[in-house]
Amino acid sequence: MTQKAGRKIYIEWKRSGIGFTRRQRASIRGLGLRRLHHVVEREDTPQVRGLVAAVPHLVEIVKEPPKPAPWAAVPAYTVHPAPAAAEEATAKRRAEPLEERVVTAEGMEPVAEPKTPTAKPPKAPKAAKAPAAASKAKKAVKGPAKKKPAAAEKSTKAKTSKGKK
Repeated sequence: MTQKAGRKIYIEWKRSGIGFTRRQRASIRGLGLRRLHHVVEREDTPQVRGLVAAVPHLVEIVKEPPKPAPWAAVPAYTVHPAPAAAEEATAKRRAEPLEERVVTAEGMEPVAEPKTPTAKPPKAPKAAKAPAAASKAKKAVKGPAKKKPAAAEKSTKAKTSKGKK
């Protein structure tokens, strides 16, 4: 086995493939690059070197991979176990029936007196419907008033404004 076969190279995508041929964009994808400034590790073979040579204006061979940022190692938040007293209080609240609890600023507490249902007043009986002929007669009387055509209104306004001058 030769010494070159075991070597690795790091390839970084430096420039966007927009405005270049589809073949060049396919070469970028063939190298395994997914987004700008993405670095991949590949074996140093003639095939990989040929892909890099096809798009030298878009990619660059870097000496070593970039180190992760120091802030990336710090978790965004820490989860602490709940205290035992809080767990007991939660278990008590869950054991009580839901409708007998009230929400307060401190949490859910039981109600002192149980709620009694209130009786609703009985509904009044519906009035008998009027005959159909009488209701049609009422609608005919209450019909909308007829309006003058828009052209007639404009002509009367024009005459009155001329007369005032």
